Amino acid sequence: MKGIRLIVGLGNPGAEYTRTRHNAGFWLVDALATAQGERWSVQSRLHAGLCRVQVGGAPVCLLKPCTWINKTGTAVVSALHYYKVASEQCLLVHDDLDLPPGSVRLKFDGGHGGHNGLRDTLAHVGHGRFHRMRIGIGHPGERNRVIDWVLSPPKGNDAVLIEAAIVRALDVLPLIVTNQFDQARQTLHAS
Repeated sequence: MKGIRLIVGLGNPGAEYTRTRHNAGFWLVDALATAQGERWSVQSRLHAGLCRVQVGGAPVCLLKPCTWINKTGTAVVSALHYYKVASEQCLLVHDDLDLPPGSVRLKFDGGHGGHNGLRDTLAHVGHGRFHRMRIGIGHPGERNRVIDWVLSPPKGNDAVLIEAAIVRALDVLPLIVTNQFDQARQTLHAS
């Protein structure tokens, strides 16, 4: 199997959501684009912003859906078809309530775990055979507080921990893109 050709950051469009926990996926792809001095261009046929970068010596398309997070599947499927990328060559980067702030986990295949962006992507793709990078944002402790939690910016130490997790994730992206998932997983999961 070839390495990763498409990295999709999950998040909500709009300035009011830019630094929210739910936009952790956007944080990562924005950081990668900025580090390489690349700019986003809106691609209406993809329902997303697109940016091309080099990771580990390989060309990679970055995608930021312009749809709401619960409609992410439309952009993912559009990009997979347009660029003729197999789902196994796609990495979705998203927030995860079940992981503490500061943690990053890699996963391949599986369900949506209650994440509406993954739920919609699974529905559109028809299966879960794609890679996921889960960025921990912590849980508010009560189920009825989850919506406000994910749609608000992290405060204090949580913000510092999430930013540090994104830096660690960016450090291992060359391993992920070049299909060295075990080594990337060992590095991330050890921290």
